[in-house]
Amino acid sequence: MTSVHQANSPQTQTKGGRKRNQNNNKFIATALGIFAISPVRVLNPRCKGTFDPITRSVWITGQNDRIILWRHGFFGKGNLSRSEPSWLLRQSNIRSAASTQTTSEEVTAKRRAERKQFKSDRARAMAAAAAEAEAAFVEGRTISAEETRALIPSAATWKPSSSTQNAHQEHMQLTLAEAFFLTWALGCLNIYHPKTLEPMSLREIWIAFQTAYPPPDLQVSPSQAHVLRPDNPFIVNYVFLHHYRTLGWVVKNGLKFCVDYLLYKRGPVFHHAEFALVLIPVYQDPEDAKSSPFLLPNAEPFSWQWLSTINRVNSQVQKTLVLSYVNIPALSRVSPSELASPACLKRYSIREVVVRRFVPARMRD
Repeated sequence: MTSVHQANSPQTQTKGGRKRNQNNNKFIATALGIFAISPVRVLNPRCKGTFDPITRSVWITGQNDRIILWRHGFFGKGNLSRSEPSWLLRQSNIRSAASTQTTSEEVTAKRRAERKQFKSDRARAMAAAAAEAEAAFVEGRTISAEETRALIPSAATWKPSSSTQNAHQEHMQLTLAEAFFLTWALGCLNIYHPKTLEPMSLREIWIAFQTAYPPPDLQVSPSQAHVLRPDNPFIVNYVFLHHYRTLGWVVKNGLKFCVDYLLYKRGPVFHHAEFALVLIPVYQDPEDAKSSPFLLPNAEPFSWQWLSTINRVNSQVQKTLVLSYVNIPALSRVSPSELASPACLKRYSIREVVVRRFVPARMRD
């Protein structure tokens, strides 16, 4: 997410002076490293996104912002694409290929569409000419027949307007965990309110992302639904994503392989995911699970048949299955002021268990 620029060292005319400058630069870099100061200058981009509570995501509509977030970390996905926002490029390729090989049915459909557009444009122009004539009559002006004919297109003078079907209709969607990681951990994303279109503060983002997950139980009162809890799905998923992103992994959705997340060493465009992870929340206080209004996936004990099925699926695609346990702190140990800010994240922890399918014929050695 960052671009690094190294300052150029001054060049000297003599070999001895150049060597002394190189030694001085090495000494300065070493001294700065001791005090945890980097001699490089880091430029962080400032991308813009809009929070959408209905889809529980942050929309990135700027073309440059989409390119930056995808190419520098593979964040988000296109709402009309499987991963990288490539809908416009795909449509352009399809239309360019279709223009060289056009069937008679396609030619007929194109002519019918143009005829329909001509009738619509002519009717609109006639209504506008009639309104102009009424206004001229009220004002006492006269409009000549030539002017009226000029306003109404004919079959000989009308030309079809340029097609707008190739306009960019795709936006990038960031999950709430990805958006908060880019905002809080990397500081390269500004999130705007969906109604006021004003930039949201960090506290507003933290609270809004938690309240975007309403409890599925309809018997829960509205006042209880928005009470901040340590088992909020947004916090649990953010703890998971933050943990592996800070370790250098690219975290993507793993629904295709019956898991919660996939871990890529460099990114999905370079090679396949190496690990398939199942997020398993664990309550430090079992009473919190009973009183929780949220139904966290995998919170209940699962069967061995379920585990064997997922392990078999991921073994066939050369992925290692990892059970990632997110320890949720007890509600009695976390104060409401902590839950109202990212300060509560220090109370969470993660431990992993690797599951591998044992094949006696292959593992005798």
